[in-house]
Amino acid sequence: MLRKSFTIVLLAACLAFLAWFNPVPAALALGGKQPPIGQPAPEFTLPTNSGDGEISLSDYRGQWIVAYFYPADFTGGCTLEAQRFQKDLPKYHAKNTEILGISADSVDSHAEFCDAEGLKFPLLADTDGSVSKAYGSWMRPYSVRHSFIIDPDGILREIFLGVRPAIHSSEVLARLDELQAADW
Repeated sequence: MLRKSFTIVLLAACLAFLAWFNPVPAALALGGKQPPIGQPAPEFTLPTNSGDGEISLSDYRGQWIVAYFYPADFTGGCTLEAQRFQKDLPKYHAKNTEILGISADSVDSHAEFCDAEGLKFPLLADTDGSVSKAYGSWMRPYSVRHSFIIDPDGILREIFLGVRPAIHSSEVLARLDELQAADW
């Protein structure tokens, strides 16, 4: 277990280092090619630690979604990012927006993580990486730290690469304000 945790932390640190010092365009981003902005977001159904056991993107039609992919529960950057989203959750709800966290960790791991950190938004278990791959956010065996804003009609409106966990929620909220003010 200690070896796995060390490997996860090392991978997360390397990805953070690369993203911090070498921001790259979407076409060259770690994890593969992202889906195109302005097109329907890839649909998914994944098991979750909360609710009825599974969540589909289509369950949230009529609401904005922030789908954020992250490497692993209980790691430094992932914990910080989740804490920031939790702290800002009332602001997201005021904007008719739901947060969905996605990683390759199991439902049980997600449940323990949510309990330990007081997270009140769903974490989805993409254990085979299929959804992460569809979003260009997969480097086996982990999801890459990317985020996506999806509008109420299921259209992908924004992609965040090179995410910095400490300020990411603030960046997402600012961009969400801009997108919601736009006249599509």
